[in-house]
Amino acid sequence: MPVFHTKTIESILEPVAQQVSKLVILHEEAEDGNEMPDLARPVLVVKQAVDNLCKVGQETIHHSDDQILKQDMPPALRRVEESAKLLVQASQMLGSDPFSAPARKKLIEGSRGILQGTSALLLTFDESEVRKIIRICKNVLEYLAITEVVETMEDLVTFVKNLSPILTKMTKEVDNREKELTHQVHREMLQRSLAQVKTMTPVLISGVKIYITTRQQGSQAVQDAQENRDFVVHKVSNEIHEIMRVLQLTTYDEDEWDADDLTVMKKAQSGIEGKLKQATDWLYDPNALVGGVGEKSIRGILNDARKVGEHCVHPGDREAINKAVGDIESMLDGLSELRARGQGTTPQAQTLASAINQRLKELNAKVKDTVDRTEKASIIKPAHTVAGKVEQAQRWLHNPQINDNGLGQQASRLVVAEGRKLADTLGEPDKSNLVQLCNDTERLTNQLDDLQRKGMGNSPQARAVAQNLSEKLQELKGRIENALVNKVSDDFMDITTPLKQMSDAAVVPLGTPGREQNFADKCSNFENHSSKLVNTAKLVAAAGGSSNKRTIEAINSSANQAEAIAPQVVRAARIVFMNPNNQAAQEHYDLLKKQWSDNMEKLRGLVDEATDTVSFLRSAEDGIFRDTERTENAIKRADPASIVSSTSSIARRANRVLQVAQQEAENSEDPQFVQKVGAAADNLRSSIAPMVQNAKALATNPRDSGVASHWRNANNKLIGGVKDVRQVVEQEHNVPLPPDISQLSLEESQPMSPNRPSETDDEEEVAFPGGFPTPQENQPIMMAAHALHREVKQWSSKDNEIIAAAKRMALLMAKLSQLVRGEGGSKKELIATAKQIAESSEEVTRLAKALARECTDKRMRMNLLQVCERIPTIGTQLKILSTVKATMLGAQGRNTANCGSTPCNNR
Repeated sequence: MPVFHTKTIESILEPVAQQVSKLVILHEEAEDGNEMPDLARPVLVVKQAVDNLCKVGQETIHHSDDQILKQDMPPALRRVEESAKLLVQASQMLGSDPFSAPARKKLIEGSRGILQGTSALLLTFDESEVRKIIRICKNVLEYLAITEVVETMEDLVTFVKNLSPILTKMTKEVDNREKELTHQVHREMLQRSLAQVKTMTPVLISGVKIYITTRQQGSQAVQDAQENRDFVVHKVSNEIHEIMRVLQLTTYDEDEWDADDLTVMKKAQSGIEGKLKQATDWLYDPNALVGGVGEKSIRGILNDARKVGEHCVHPGDREAINKAVGDIESMLDGLSELRARGQGTTPQAQTLASAINQRLKELNAKVKDTVDRTEKASIIKPAHTVAGKVEQAQRWLHNPQINDNGLGQQASRLVVAEGRKLADTLGEPDKSNLVQLCNDTERLTNQLDDLQRKGMGNSPQARAVAQNLSEKLQELKGRIENALVNKVSDDFMDITTPLKQMSDAAVVPLGTPGREQNFADKCSNFENHSSKLVNTAKLVAAAGGSSNKRTIEAINSSANQAEAIAPQVVRAARIVFMNPNNQAAQEHYDLLKKQWSDNMEKLRGLVDEATDTVSFLRSAEDGIFRDTERTENAIKRADPASIVSSTSSIARRANRVLQVAQQEAENSEDPQFVQKVGAAADNLRSSIAPMVQNAKALATNPRDSGVASHWRNANNKLIGGVKDVRQVVEQEHNVPLPPDISQLSLEESQPMSPNRPSETDDEEEVAFPGGFPTPQENQPIMMAAHALHREVKQWSSKDNEIIAAAKRMALLMAKLSQLVRGEGGSKKELIATAKQIAESSEEVTRLAKALARECTDKRMRMNLLQVCERIPTIGTQLKILSTVKATMLGAQGRNTANCGSTPCNNR
């Protein structure tokens, strides 16, 4: 039974699950010898609700033109109707014999059938609604495809007239769907793609318009105009395809970004096995609908197989899987085409269906073998960030005698690679220092690897090397983070000047000497500048100090967008350069320029978010000191150009400090901090203009000692303003250092810190007298419980209600894991435990929201509230799934009592 993914499905299924859970508990009590109560009245209520549901379902089928819905909904309706009949029969039989075993069996089968059938019914209808939106999206794509034949302004008017209503309709439908989804990540993905479509639509129309005008005028810029038009069409089309993909998603694994290859492969393998029956049924039915659930299952199997191939260890397995997938896909396309023409019963079609079925079996076996081989290899994927890689390497270094299949060593080498990549972008002496540290780290990694190969991984020499390497890795990590802070401070100091210079060069009057060379230089400068910003942002995502998945993914997304649009901005500028009097060309360029600028502002904000604020302010302050020194040297040389360059840099750095100070103030609701930051920022702001004015005078008269003295006074005031801002922010971010424990002796009886208890809670002793269970690899619920228990055990629950509730949840989750695996307990306990977990999660949510309301850091509060938003939905899902599980325990037997492919595995 899939997890519901819309608020409507949740609101309908939850009360059904509550009623079914009551029936399940009554059934179990009867198995203990208790007399079953009279169920005639509640069963009648259920029967009436089912009759009404079926009536609505039949009407939906009758009025719908969705052939897939007409095919998939009747079986779900029959399932619900038959289950309701079982309940009625059970009620009648229990009326005659309250101890009837056959009646109890019908009761539990009917209960299970109603819950699962209702779920299938709702999902079928929901899929139909999604297909409606996708059809609208496809209509938009069809209109976009004809942009190539829009060659006159009359064509453009007609094109816009036809496109606008269907695009508006798509936007409205996707907006409404986004609000209906329960998965926050899916909502954000739709919001992001839809925002891109809205932003790029004016650029699309402008691009078509400029192509028409340049073509009609016979301008040399027609090729650039065509490239601009095609890029925007491709960009909008890709975003709509992404919208269509996300609309069809029903689950989201938030851990997959951090998951190792084996976890991803096993999930994909499970997905394949879950789809095989529907795939086989579709293949054996020559009249099955093309595009129906069966064909979707086959294509889903192929996608899952590709995922296994992408993550497998051996290249040979990957090639074999990809070849098998390609062959099946070609055969499936052929079969679908035959069936679409009504030739599904021909010998050719039936032969294809039989061949596909056999190939699917072979593919399933191949996937299983590949997963087994990867599991035996026990290879785990390195982390995505430098901090994560260092952590993996440290685990290897703490136990160098243990074979981790090379993960720690690989992580260490990847950190070195990231360091060298960063070093290539630095100037001297930073570059040489970082390269030397990378070389030292690599040398120690090689030494330890060599010792391990000789079987000396646990020798004193190996432990010494491991200790040295551990220190070097930490040093390298810190050096990388500091270098990145400096790069962010330098590279993002000014993001718009090269764009302004290119814009100015594009409108230089015709006939101006050196016009072409000047424009070419400014275009090259802008492209290099944009590339530098993008590369720095990607380095921050990969090697910066942030471990926030969303921030890192957002940085990479914005960086890729900036990278893609920069060449189009240059092309648009070239069109203006070749057509200086073309107003349409200028408007089109302004749109693309704004798109690049807005995206780069967003990227800078994300990079700032991923960069430690205090470190950034220190770096900016150090940069101002360096620029001041350069200015002093320029004064000695009487070099006006250098004076202008270095003092301009000082002003830009000061403005960046102001920008970051404003971000800090906007992010805080602490009035005292906001007032202090505001006062320091005002003081700094008032010092920038005098410094610039004196710098201009100094550049005009570099040998005038009086002018130089005025500039120094103004600059010192600016430096003092920067220092004041940094100190205010530093005080706000200041975290007390931990106590010095270097002299702590294990022989002494030291009092424990109140927030680090050593005692085991009474609740845990009662629940698990032998200690908290240790999870096995195939126990995902227990693994989650163990991880939560390990985390909260670090903190005392005394006077901390959140920790107390979280501890209870960890114990309850461990108990739930045992119950779903059939390790003792009853159905009633299973349902009650799930309910208790949901109640505890609601308590945690209530307490966390109260804490969020008191938090003065807006970003932190928003992150906390976003997590809180998801918890109730997951709790409701757990209650529904536990009810389904309870109805299945008796039918499946104890040995198969596990969550299987149900989503509670991942919760």
